[in-house]
Amino acid sequence: MEFEVKDMSCGHCVMSVTKAVKSVDSQAKVDVDLATKKVSVETEKNRKAIVDALAEAGYPVTA
Repeated sequence: MEFEVKDMSCGHCVMSVTKAVKSVDSQAKVDVDLATKKVSVETEKNRKAIVDALAEAGYPVTA
């Protein structure tokens, strides 16, 4: 699944987004592209769980 997270602006943001996803599924494969503000996640968890974790970490999903 893919998400757009417009509030990412630095390497720390990338780490925080990755950590938020891993808090839901420690085995998830997370790929963050800071330039395009896209986050790709391979997980068995549902989309809402990931979206909620990102929002809780301060990175609301915009698409």
